[in-house]
Formats: sequence, C-alpha cells, structure tokens
Amino acid sequence: MPQTTDRQPTQTRQAEIIAAVLARSASQGPGTITTQDIASSIGLTHGALFKHFPTKAALWLAVIDWVDTHLMARLQTAADSCDHPVAALRAVFMAHTDFVVTHPGVPRFIFNELQQPEDSPLKHRVSDMLGRYRQLLQALLKHAASLGALRPRLDLNAAATLFIGSLQGLVMQAMLRDNTAGMRDAAEAVFAIYRSAILVELAS
Repeated sequence: MPQTTDRQPTQTRQAEIIAAVLARSASQGPGTITTQDIASSIGLTHGALFKHFPTKAALWLAVIDWVDTHLMARLQTAADSCDHPVAALRAVFMAHTDFVVTHPGVPRFIFNELQQPEDSPLKHRVSDMLGRYRQLLQALLKHAASLGALRPRLDLNAAATLFIGSLQGLVMQAMLRDNTAGMRDAAEAVFAIYRSAILVELAS
C-alpha cells in the first residue's frame, strides 16, 4: 500500500491505528508486530504514526484503553438489558463471547502482554479492567442471591472467578484452533453448566 501524508483528524487516525494493531494481532504474534508494520498497513509513514502515538508503549496502552472502553460498555449494556440477574449473567457471558468473535486479535494481544515478565502500566490497566469486570459479576450474583436464586452459602467470589475462567478457557481453545467461529455454540453449552452449578436446586 502506498504511504500517504496524514490528513485525517487525530481521533479518526488514532482509531484507525488501534484497529490496525488488533487486526494484525488476529493473525500475527503481537510480540512481533512493529510500528513500521502498523504504519505500512494503513498507508502511513513511520513518522506520521508517531505524530499520534509518541512511543510504541503509548500505542499499546491506547489499544488496552480501547478494549476496556468497548468491552466493558458492551458487558454493561448486556447486563442492563435483562430484568433478572441470572439472565443478565448469561447475557454478559454471550456478549463477551461475541466481542471475542468480532475482535479475535484482542485476546491474543492481551495474553501476549500478560506473559511478559516485567511489571508494566499495561498490566495494571488490564488488572483494573478485570477488577471492574469482577465488580459487575459480583453485583449480579449478589442480586441473584438476594432473590433466593443461588445455592445457599455459594461463594460469590469463587462464582465470579469461575465465570471469568470459563470464558478464558473457551478463548484459549479457540486460539489453539485458530478459529473463533464455533465459540458461541460452545459458550451456550458452557454457560448452561455454570448456571446449573450456581442455581438453587429445585425439588423434583
């Protein structure tokens, strides 16, 4: 692709650069992606890219910020769309699955960064996002418990951990297959098992 001068508005160009990072992460090891790769893929000069993100670290943080904003907004919207907290848990589970199917580069990007041995601002951003994710889940679980829908003495922290871990397992298997196409059907089946594990047993 021929390189061009950068005439687009800053926010538009930044969004395009972030999208390019995630698109490449879907098919290329994120650790091998260079800023020159990103610039070339959208027709920018290397120098023009650095007008928007002064360092690669700044760009990587912007990618995490984008994921945080869009994923958490989608999960909150899914939760708010349901009248019952158990239905909201399922909606959140499926919304997260759909986000990964739509943006397969996101988990590859995050997992690659979390594997790095050194501490970093990026890891702190991911940790903050996960903390807010857990708060959303725990609020739904507490609401469900207050309605008498959950098993007595259910450990809500463990239930939130199992929720997130189940999704992570689905994502890892999809990454190993290099195919997210079947994730939604698998997610339906996995959530059904999760649901049966946390809900109060009904008398037969």
